Amino acid sequence: MKTYALMLGASVLAISCCATAFAADPPASKKETAELETVVVTGQRRTENLQTTGVAATVLTATDIENKNVVKIDDLQFTAPAVVINNFGQGINFNIRGVGKGETNTQTLTGVITYRDGVATFPGYFTEEPYYDIAGVEIYRGPQGTFVGQNATGGAVFVRTNDPEIGGGYNGYILGQVGNYYNAHVQGAINIPVSDTFAARFSFFTYRRSSYFSITDSDPKDNCPGHKYTDCKPGYNPGDAQWAAGRLSLLWKPTDALTVSFKYDADYLDNGAYPAGNYTDTWKTWPTKGGIPAPAEWTANGGINPHYSNDIFHVTANAPQYALDRFTRAVLKVDYVFPDGITLRSVSGFQNGNTNWSTDLDATDYGAQTSYYSITNPATGVVNYYRPKNWSFFDHVDETIWSQEFNLISPDTWRVNWVLGLSAQSDIYDFPQGKFYTLVPHNNEVSVPGVDTTTQATLWGQNYQASYAVFGQIGYHITPKVEVQLGGRYSINRTTNNVTWNQYGLVASQSGKAGNFEKSDNFSYKASLNWTINDNNFAYAFIATGYKPGGLNPPIYNAVQPKPFGPETITSYETGWKSTMLDGHLRSSIDAYYNAYKGFIVTIGYPDFTYPGYATEVNNPSTTVSYGFEAELEAVFGDFRGTAGVGLMHQSIGKFYAIDARAVSAFGFGKCDPTKGPLPDQYGLLPAANVCVNLSGHSMTYAPLFTFNIGAEYTFHLESGDTLTPRLNFGHQSPQWASLFANEGLGDRIEARNLLGGQFEWKHDTYIMALYGTNLLDQHYTAAVLRPLRMPGPPREYGIRVTKVF
Repeated sequence: MKTYALMLGASVLAISCCATAFAADPPASKKETAELETVVVTGQRRTENLQTTGVAATVLTATDIENKNVVKIDDLQFTAPAVVINNFGQGINFNIRGVGKGETNTQTLTGVITYRDGVATFPGYFTEEPYYDIAGVEIYRGPQGTFVGQNATGGAVFVRTNDPEIGGGYNGYILGQVGNYYNAHVQGAINIPVSDTFAARFSFFTYRRSSYFSITDSDPKDNCPGHKYTDCKPGYNPGDAQWAAGRLSLLWKPTDALTVSFKYDADYLDNGAYPAGNYTDTWKTWPTKGGIPAPAEWTANGGINPHYSNDIFHVTANAPQYALDRFTRAVLKVDYVFPDGITLRSVSGFQNGNTNWSTDLDATDYGAQTSYYSITNPATGVVNYYRPKNWSFFDHVDETIWSQEFNLISPDTWRVNWVLGLSAQSDIYDFPQGKFYTLVPHNNEVSVPGVDTTTQATLWGQNYQASYAVFGQIGYHITPKVEVQLGGRYSINRTTNNVTWNQYGLVASQSGKAGNFEKSDNFSYKASLNWTINDNNFAYAFIATGYKPGGLNPPIYNAVQPKPFGPETITSYETGWKSTMLDGHLRSSIDAYYNAYKGFIVTIGYPDFTYPGYATEVNNPSTTVSYGFEAELEAVFGDFRGTAGVGLMHQSIGKFYAIDARAVSAFGFGKCDPTKGPLPDQYGLLPAANVCVNLSGHSMTYAPLFTFNIGAEYTFHLESGDTLTPRLNFGHQSPQWASLFANEGLGDRIEARNLLGGQFEWKHDTYIMALYGTNLLDQHYTAAVLRPLRMPGPPREYGIRVTKVF
């Protein structure tokens, strides 16, 4: 695979480098009239031509979104290089170039933030907001410390929805779709002209489908009498999804100088449930890698998994399951242009949401009494059952965000152009008492949440996060073709906990105690040199930094209060070249980067010997190095259009020792110093064998070596004036690791993804009918790992879609 990836990357580079040479003087009869349209980006607070802006970015227009079947954020990963999205049910680990988020909790902030109409959205929950009535999506790769700040060490995504059109009359569209899994989807929008200075737009989105899963639940209390140990429909939702969303947009332009925009979004996203199987269920034989012996029940069965299922959508469960997100967002944007052309901009945001999620945490059926495997700690003789029996997870979380940003933006035509900004944001997580249970036994339903506290771990209280920043960028044209840019952002971040843990009857409060407050300040910067070689070629080089603040660890009973984890920083060196060739028919972009990543946040076993089986978050004490190459092509030749993208990446973690909390007993002996490795405790004892793991040289999580995407379409013109357009889109991601420990025996390996999608479109006047399909090869793949669960990505889906434009 490495050889194949390198050869393909070299081929893309060769096409980019050499196309100008062989296209210098094409015969007149071969020249086509169709050319690529100009693509713009807005992430630097002004509208800029992507081909002459020193950033690595992929831009999807409204047409691209429809043609590539992009409906939700997961679909973006197959449209751009080096982008990986792992959906673990209640949230998403979004990573670009291996940097972003690898820990599934609220305290670890994301490293890739999504903006909607100028406002940073929820950083953890509510990430599946659908894509409808969209004007464009911009995916930025690499740290965006100046304009985005704390949540953009890996990159950022800017989503722009359609604005109302003043003087545009009544116009819009309606789209209807039906498909397999009883899929039914309707969306639409209408522009309403109110006056010569005011217009409104209303858009909506509805979607439903039945579950992908076949769930074996033989518990008679789950509405399955007479079907013991056979597939049946449980009494809870097995994963039937129902989504509804709406958006009201208002635009007021009383003068040429003043523009006021207001947008209000409301979303109801009921995914029914996120069923999942244990990662060992799809293994027929035990893997030789990982250093963990096969369990006795496997060896007694001739080395074959007695619970083997070759289908990731066939799972067992006997616990309540649901998955429901409800949230709203209001955005008020005001632009005022002074007589000298300087723009004063204000963007105010308010977001409020509630998420509810429950899952069968061990994926076992009613009456299951056997753990898949156990590990004996040599130091203590204690047997640790990694696959627990009959445990559930419940949560109910409210989140509220207030945000405000002010910008002063100079005109684009000035030789010295600049942007100044101020921003502030408050984010409050509320965990109501009796609603958030990390572990609740459901064996024969003998334990009820909130009743027998000695068998449960529960959390309640509030977590407060606040950030403030001042930022700016200045650009100076040394010559009309050479520009130097300098940017910087000073950030202040604070977080505090007012929470209480009840861990199996032992109550620990973090309120008013040491370790319940964490603060960090940072200055991020970017220095860039941009060179417009000629009308068709542009080169850039820069150094940029990014920053993500630290957070708080919950207490371990009342005995231990782990230290807060500090911020992480990244320094990126990047150079790139963008060119337009063949008389505007072919456009390319290539870049190479080198990252030094310091202090990135990881989850490991508590380093002290006392509680190695309890997970805690720490900063990697060494520098992780990553570097890579990316290339994108876009072409149009008459009725043919095509796109391609490739990303190659290498990563290596610096010297770092850690305890894998999954592979040791709850209590042990010895210490595991992150920089020195195994150390004796006060009794002179060292950690047990294979407990203190050297992670040096390992890859970061969710960081595949190779990513590749390609799309092609051709339009046939009929005599009637109608058109027929077949199109195909393919995305590939090489295998990746879900944990720094890269232990295949603990389910850390995520297999490669190869997804093929397509459409066959017929356009007649203002009607568009399309046969569509996603994951046409029906690859059953792991979309994320929530240990020990393997969350599947969607299987093959297909159907018919009809759109009326008016």
